[in-house]
Amino acid sequence: MKDKDIHAVMRLLETELAQFGLPPVSAMAEEAIVDPFKILISTIISARTKDEVTGPATGRLFALAASPATMASVPEENIEKAIYPAGFYHTKAKAIRKASKELVERFGSRVPDTIEELLTLPGVGRKTANLVVTLAYNTAGICVDTHVHRITNRWGYVNTKTPHETEQALRAKLPKKHWIAINTILVMHGQNICKPVSPFCSRCPVIRHCARIGVIRSR
Repeated sequence: MKDKDIHAVMRLLETELAQFGLPPVSAMAEEAIVDPFKILISTIISARTKDEVTGPATGRLFALAASPATMASVPEENIEKAIYPAGFYHTKAKAIRKASKELVERFGSRVPDTIEELLTLPGVGRKTANLVVTLAYNTAGICVDTHVHRITNRWGYVNTKTPHETEQALRAKLPKKHWIAINTILVMHGQNICKPVSPFCSRCPVIRHCARIGVIRSR
């Protein structure tokens, strides 16, 4: 992909997004009142978990507790039961309870709005931190998950080995107007069209811009 093509590619994929809808966490950012705590906890739950599991699990958990103070008081086993069968639910339940307690004790129950502070919370890595600042606070950040890493390398837009390297490469070259949207757009594109193995290249709206790096077989 030529660098100048990124604007056309993002426009095409934003149009495509309309037919697939938003991931559960991104949908929360479209609500009338955006709750950073719910976005933080939902993002923790969503790691290595399908959207069809994340949505209901999040709903069950927030029916028990919807603030840091109340979440910190919920027994860990109850959090586990609420978010099951999310991947690594034992580990996530522990992180959710500990993070909620630290939000109360260290941040006055307010979710931090900087990546640096968010990274000090249990269960929060760069992907989660970037997603919280972009979706909850609408500030500049680039959330790189497996889809963003795979697709931008497949395009030939970046040439990186890890999601962390991809984030740094995108920060250096991706126009800021696309920073917040790129995760939501590429997650849905990756789940439905640009799959890890045998992507649906015949149905891809940006095929003419894609270098198809690493694609051995497609549909």
